[in-house]
Amino acid sequence: MKNIILILGILLASLSAIAQKKEKTYKVLASCGQCQFDMNSKTGCTLAIQYAGKKYWVDGTTIHDHGDEHSEEGFCQATRKAEVKGTFDGDKFHATSFVLLSDKKKNKKK
Repeated sequence: MKNIILILGILLASLSAIAQKKEKTYKVLASCGQCQFDMNSKTGCTLAIQYAGKKYWVDGTTIHDHGDEHSEEGFCQATRKAEVKGTFDGDKFHATSFVLLSDKKKNKKK
């Protein structure tokens, strides 16, 4: 009986760990995967990130959600820093939060 309870406890803990993918916050480079990261896209300009030297397509937000992608600061013209929250799955990043970081350095008053 003790063995059955132990096995059930281990099984329950394993299933719980598998079901919970840890969402973390990452600082990444963000841009158009096709225009800036040389990724192949069947749909044209699509949001992508680069993290730890690898490139990932982004789900959960689109390139159009962050301004005009063809403007001077847009993702098809520039690579931007971003802070993202979500999970990695193969060649995709499932974002639950996507915040662009300011590129401008602020002068500190002395």
